Amino acid sequence: MINMNKKPKVQNRSTKDDITVTEVPAACCDDLAAVEFLERHRWGGHPPGCPHCGDVNVYQMQASDGGREKYYRWRCRGCKQQFSVRTGTVFEDSRVPLRHWCYAFWRASTSKKGVSALEIKRHTGLSYKSALFLLHRIRYAMAPAEAGQLGGTVEVDETYVGGKPRNRAASNKRGRGTSKQPVVALVERGGEVRTRAITDVSTRTLKAAIREHVVQSARIMTDEFGSYRGIGSEFAGGHHTVNHSGGEYVRGDVSTNTAESFFALVKRGMHGIYHAVSRKHLHRYLAHGTTASWRMGSA
Repeated sequence: MINMNKKPKVQNRSTKDDITVTEVPAACCDDLAAVEFLERHRWGGHPPGCPHCGDVNVYQMQASDGGREKYYRWRCRGCKQQFSVRTGTVFEDSRVPLRHWCYAFWRASTSKKGVSALEIKRHTGLSYKSALFLLHRIRYAMAPAEAGQLGGTVEVDETYVGGKPRNRAASNKRGRGTSKQPVVALVERGGEVRTRAITDVSTRTLKAAIREHVVQSARIMTDEFGSYRGIGSEFAGGHHTVNHSGGEYVRGDVSTNTAESFFALVKRGMHGIYHAVSRKHLHRYLAHGTTASWRMGSA
């Protein structure tokens, strides 16, 4: 029997989030709606400050029919310069309509494993080259600002990114000893992720990455890989390991499961969405995965 007196659960979502979700579809379909959507989110519904001189005495340029000017520009009464919502952003110097930018940002930020340029091409009608350019700029914009080092409990793990060996008779190796690209991830439990494409997994390289990104008061957790040996003496919380080769994956609160889960999600995107990623742009895909595909403690 249904209890009619029982109050339904209400999602804990702010009014601002509700408004954004409602506005996004329109912004993806119409250029004017896209411009007004971006202006509200960039300038908070207030007249913008001139990006050239900082003056707030600005006005919208008008077309002959009384509507907004073709390129949706503003003019500053102080320095007389023109600007738009594109100025000073990843949209600048791009002729891709802003409705397509809104759609691509929406897909990139809501798709846990990412979105491919071919999919953006099919949905928007852009060329593949334009869709790839657009997504690379979005990945650049979404890259987290690395403010400060990681602290508390920090898990460190390394993996290899690349396809299966082309010549199976020559090599069946999946990780160390292959020509795949090594990547290290440092994950603060309940916090942020740092990723780096590295040249090798030597003691020197891995310890340098830990020293760069982790505060000395932290507690380090890794697997039993020998390149991490001795790092505990440099951190107040010490160095704790799990023995994966012996079938140990958790001992109390000691594990690298969070870092491994992050890598699993990134690799699903690599294999299932992108299929192939060049070494030149790998850092962009890792940054995108860090921001869009992972929310520590909630993923």
